[in-house]
Amino acid sequence: MELLNNLAKLRTTELGAVRIRRNLALDCGDTVAWCREQISSPKAVIERKGKNWYITVNGCIITVNAYSYTIITAHKAVR
Repeated sequence: MELLNNLAKLRTTELGAVRIRRNLALDCGDTVAWCREQISSPKAVIERKGKNWYITVNGCIITVNAYSYTIITAHKAVR
């Protein structure tokens, strides 16, 4: 899978990191490393819709731009 082969390219902006931590109530120093770990989990369901990858894992959805590998946002999945 293209996204899994390019996990090293994952990045986010400072505002993106703040948004992800706020949306998921995370208390971690490296948001990108946390997202990389979640995306590489065997439980992760990865699908591409248009220009973005959507990764559903452990009750959250992570959105990644398919061209720049920028983590745009993450939020809790609505059940």
